[in-house]
Amino acid sequence: MQIVVDLNRCQGYAQCAFLAPEVFELHGEEALMFTPAVPDGQREHVHRAAAACPVQAILVGERAGPGEG
Repeated sequence: MQIVVDLNRCQGYAQCAFLAPEVFELHGEEALMFTPAVPDGQREHVHRAAAACPVQAILVGERAGPGEG
């Protein structure tokens, strides 16, 4: 599973960091760090984090593939 985060859309609400702290981490007030290749044990957490993002900045799985848009 791969993820892509639209950092231009991300507003730093940090819901992803609360729901999947092993994949997403907020540095400062707005700088998001994330692991593009999701570890197997974190798949469900990442799906919940993507669903909880208020600005829908997280793309998961097939939606994160090349040619999207």
